[in-house]
Amino acid sequence: MHAYRTHNCAQLNKENVGDTVRLSGWIHRKRDHGGVLFVDLRDHYGITQIVADEDSPALTLLDSLRLESVITIDGDVKARDAEAVNANLPTGDIEVFARSVTVQSNADELPLIVNSAEDYPEETRLKYRFVDLRRERVHNNIMLRNQVITSLRRRMTDQGFSEFQTPILGASSPEGARDYLVPSRLHPGKFYALPQAPQMFKQLLMVAGFDRYFQIAPCFRDEDLRADRSPEFYQLDFEMSFVTQEDVFQAIEPVLAGVFEEFANGKAVTPAGEFPRIPYAETMLKYGTDKPDLRNPLIISDVTHHFTSSGFGIFEKIVGGGGVIRVIPAPNTNEKSRKFFDEMNDWAKREGFAGLGYVTRKGGEFGGPIAKNHGPENMAKLYDELGLGENDGLFFAAGKEKDAARLAGAARTRVGETLELIEQDCFKFCWIVDFPMFEYDEEQKKVDFSHNPFSMPQGEMEALENTDPLEILAWQYDIVCNGYELSSGAIRNHRPDIMYKAFEIAGYSKQDVDENFSGMIEAFKLGAPPHGGSAPGIDRIVMLLADEPNIREVIAFPLNQRAQDLMMGAPNAVEPRALRDVHVRTVEPPKQPG
Repeated sequence: MHAYRTHNCAQLNKENVGDTVRLSGWIHRKRDHGGVLFVDLRDHYGITQIVADEDSPALTLLDSLRLESVITIDGDVKARDAEAVNANLPTGDIEVFARSVTVQSNADELPLIVNSAEDYPEETRLKYRFVDLRRERVHNNIMLRNQVITSLRRRMTDQGFSEFQTPILGASSPEGARDYLVPSRLHPGKFYALPQAPQMFKQLLMVAGFDRYFQIAPCFRDEDLRADRSPEFYQLDFEMSFVTQEDVFQAIEPVLAGVFEEFANGKAVTPAGEFPRIPYAETMLKYGTDKPDLRNPLIISDVTHHFTSSGFGIFEKIVGGGGVIRVIPAPNTNEKSRKFFDEMNDWAKREGFAGLGYVTRKGGEFGGPIAKNHGPENMAKLYDELGLGENDGLFFAAGKEKDAARLAGAARTRVGETLELIEQDCFKFCWIVDFPMFEYDEEQKKVDFSHNPFSMPQGEMEALENTDPLEILAWQYDIVCNGYELSSGAIRNHRPDIMYKAFEIAGYSKQDVDENFSGMIEAFKLGAPPHGGSAPGIDRIVMLLADEPNIREVIAFPLNQRAQDLMMGAPNAVEPRALRDVHVRTVEPPKQPG
């Protein structure tokens, strides 16, 4: 017999009745029924009920052990009585009568209870993450992550992609987020940077002649944490040669749709080939964000033209100063009290906005200051244009276009959630396309890149030379699911002449480009194919599939919100000798007054 087990704890069933078996695992739960002790024994695979009574030599020892002690049980498989069958367990038809028990490891008092769904402070959960990972929900999340990555790999390979690994130690870049820096021992005063993404290397693989690349790539960004962001994360990084934007879409949609269909547990998924393409300007108008949640049916509209000469002086002044008026419908709110609308206004103020105006409508009668000043006839025209009904309310976001769009987008989400309009049990994908190549920087008083400076401009050199920079669009795209951006991507600018011109428009010299991006620009001068790709985030994919609100719930060993590993004590101070070896001296930050 094997030293530790003949079966795992999810394996035994009625066919094994009468067998002598050996099982090993953790004591998950104990129940004492007056001389009969029931123990749920748990391993990675599941749970088997162990029973010991006064005839069992194992009873006394089992009774003395704490939960989460690790034991090995030798015993006989017996059928459960009909009334004791547990249909929720694969092993629910049987139990194992304990003949002997071997203690592999005694557990001390637990910092958190594994067999409970009770919530614990994040500090406790992360400090004892190895115990937290034993809990069913978290354990299942990590296994789901494994299964998703396995599926992604298979699907990418089936699409003709080859998996390559790119360097972890690279050069620091002036673009993007803050780098995590690694001092060099052999080159005093110089540093490696951990990759924010394998961007340069994957493009160089295309220049090297490999046609379709992918990897499950580790990435590092020294950024503030939030619910959907971690300083260390993984992405499905891929790149393709001789492709258009549409080719990229057709390659990755079946992969993402397929993975979501595989693990969605019956939830509806946007089919491959049917992901909507929404231009950036349209998504900012209709949804107030470039990460729209299409489960929300509410659509934002621009009604600026209704208030150029309105009796509502505040809006008229905003419009006269170049501002815009955006509206968010609140359908079937005739039974909502004034408090609902006032609370929305208070919420907007708490979020840092001037406020959120509103109009109520009940049985066709308009209410509120905006309606009173704008007049019932003008309000009726506005409602008719928007296709709103006699019991629909309306919220107003006014101000400079970017500010109004941001408020309208946030209000759309809050109204949709408050009125329970968000469609459940579905994953709705879309592409955001046609991002602007450039934008005007109000602080610097100059044209600068809007998003990715290495995207190919639509129209290429002709557009750069003959079109207003603020009207030039880029072959850049984001993929979004249920309001989360899964990745950004682009058809790359592989032409040195176009790259120099694009950077020139943004105020950078040829020398700036050569100094900051020498490896890339020199490679492109030696024959580069048209290429493009993207990098959907693994952590966010699993977070959505697991229906978790926080990305840390699907990472085995995450950092806390201050980017600390409470379990291992990182980051930590190192010995002075270690600092001398890498030619580094630490500088304490200045003390804050008081």
